[in-house]
Amino acid sequence: MNNAQSIPTIENAVADILAAIGEDPQRPGLRETPKRVAEMYRELFSGLGHDPAEELQVSFEVEHQDLVLLKAIPFYSMCEHHLIPFFGAASVAYLPKGRVVGVSKIVRALEVLAHRPQLQERLTAQMADALHTSLGALGVGVLLRAEHLCMSMRGVSKPGIQVVTSAWRGTFSQESSIQREILAQLGGIA
Repeated sequence: MNNAQSIPTIENAVADILAAIGEDPQRPGLRETPKRVAEMYRELFSGLGHDPAEELQVSFEVEHQDLVLLKAIPFYSMCEHHLIPFFGAASVAYLPKGRVVGVSKIVRALEVLAHRPQLQERLTAQMADALHTSLGALGVGVLLRAEHLCMSMRGVSKPGIQVVTSAWRGTFSQESSIQREILAQLGGIA
């Protein structure tokens, strides 16, 4: 969401929501809220219109062909069903095929994907696809653990429940022994 023209539209919508719930959008504590929410949305949805593959373009030729594993990368996203955050940690593993990418680039690709209205399942699959395609890796595994505030704050109101999703590409999708090795290195899914 990089379109500056959308900021006034969001401000007006937030003011309308405040009025609809019975609040006065002009009272001192709320007067600047529509602007603050619009600016927050600009940041939270900054991944819209960006391709995560752009973050993975700079790679390095190496002879390394053993597992590369990033563990417990914090992420925050917004559930597309309620526009309430879900957050947790991602772990990413890949088996290079002559090329590796700087680990910060993997984190940046995850940020691009997380900064959109999302579903955790889609975020997991999109991250695996971006790595597998961009790096030409032999295998890719992505595991996300997240708490969804739509379950913690409303609905069933059960904080602390973690949703775990995984996506496996290439050789990782075919060999359960590799999946077990990665999960063991991550400390299992429990």
